[in-house]
Amino acid sequence: MGDTFIRHIALLGFEKRFVPSQHYVYMFLVKWQDLSEKVVYRRFTEIYEFHKMLKETFPIEAGDINPENRIIPHLPAPRWFDGQRVAESRQGTLTEYFASLMSLPVKISRCPHLLDFFKVRPDDLKLPTDNQVKKPETYLVPKDGKNSTVTDITGPIILQTYRAIADFEKSSSSQMALATGDVVDVVEKSESGQKERKGGPAGAARTLTPRPCSRRRPGEPYVAIRAYTAELEDEVSLQEGEAIDVIHKLLDGWWVVRKGDITGYFPSMYLQKSGQDAAQARRQIKSRGAPPRRSSIRNAHSIHQRSRKRLSQDTYRRNSVRFLQQRRRQAGAGPRSSGSTLREEQPQTGSAKPQPAVPPRPSADLILHRCSESTKRKLASAV
Repeated sequence: MGDTFIRHIALLGFEKRFVPSQHYVYMFLVKWQDLSEKVVYRRFTEIYEFHKMLKETFPIEAGDINPENRIIPHLPAPRWFDGQRVAESRQGTLTEYFASLMSLPVKISRCPHLLDFFKVRPDDLKLPTDNQVKKPETYLVPKDGKNSTVTDITGPIILQTYRAIADFEKSSSSQMALATGDVVDVVEKSESGQKERKGGPAGAARTLTPRPCSRRRPGEPYVAIRAYTAELEDEVSLQEGEAIDVIHKLLDGWWVVRKGDITGYFPSMYLQKSGQDAAQARRQIKSRGAPPRRSSIRNAHSIHQRSRKRLSQDTYRRNSVRFLQQRRRQAGAGPRSSGSTLREEQPQTGSAKPQPAVPPRPSADLILHRCSESTKRKLASAV
């Protein structure tokens, strides 16, 4: 039946719900590749999280590297409080956003992240119960409004090109005769083995290899010098010798690479620039593993989340610059002690520490002579 993809996404309207608290959800009519239509409900906060995740998956198309290369449409951030007027004003924005999203290249418009977001969830099939105090209020997009011209346009249909490998004579008016070598575009496939709307048998056609694009995508060519199997969803698995493009270099040792239409993270220590000798690099990483992940997308076990070990006040005082300077002066005056200056000193039980000399108390005349004019006036008035 072919790969699963979405043909069209249409915004039907929004609902005002009161369980568990008052909120608004948007209704979408999703048309899949098998012409089935499903209605799903999504909050705007969920849509915005999907938008941020899509930008992280495709950093070049999102303009993170070069703003001129951005093709993913913009989406405003959610507000602190969403009322009915705000929910209604967002309908046009969401309609234009998903219409632009479906017109993007196949690697974005058919990516797994988009398909998973619009899959039917159990909450989409749950109907309001009769015991609810207030049932949801539905507000549909008017057909004669501004959004009608946008939603009535179907999404782009990507056709597959086939070449006939045998002659075929049509046996009915709904079929089409083909000769060996004829090139056709398949609009739809059926389980009976017929290429729908082109009328030929499935066994008499062969898929053509797509022609490579003449425009080179941005990125530096690298070669994998060691095989690595992905452990997280946002990583890429490569075999030794595979060529990829590096599109983003991160300081934690994990680079964003692209292999065909797949983009993800890969350890940079297992990569070597194309055209360079990789024998020495292989020897250096022979017994080394991949570095820990720091910049993972949605990585809950990132080492950034670990709390730093806090120093005690006494340890902080001993490590201070002033304390080290005092220790150096004491070491220069007396015998040098072995060991680190940061090591805690053992208490001496034999000799007592010298006590500081207490200065004599100044006389009243001396205090009056050295005090400020303001203090002198206050003393004079008090007398």
